[in-house]
Amino acid sequence: MIEFILDPSSGVATYQQLVQQVHQALRLGLLEPGDRLPTAQQVVASLAINPNTVLKAYRDLERAGLVRARPGLGTFVVGRLPRTDPAAQARFRTSMVGWLRSARDAGLTPDEIEAIYRTAFRDCLTEGVA
Repeated sequence: MIEFILDPSSGVATYQQLVQQVHQALRLGLLEPGDRLPTAQQVVASLAINPNTVLKAYRDLERAGLVRARPGLGTFVVGRLPRTDPAAQARFRTSMVGWLRSARDAGLTPDEIEAIYRTAFRDCLTEGVA
């Protein structure tokens, strides 16, 4: 089951962070059709957020055809998102974990590591765009 984590400094609405995390989990194969999402009460208890926020996120996911609520049973994944080769994802994740450990071992703070990653990510996406 997915465990949601919020980043209050991201500037992204709380409900949208929940939606994005479900999308990411689907793309990475961490969630599959048939998997159950945490109940709204579980999310509220773990994140201390308004239940309506969770319900809004789940409604957005349902409208997108990714989840379906089953009264009395919970909310279940019913859809998929396109994903790349799982082996390629695993290789990249292993490489990325090594890079993150090296950055941490070099004394960089989490904020510095994130800033470097985001800058490199933007640079990579804009390569060749003129």
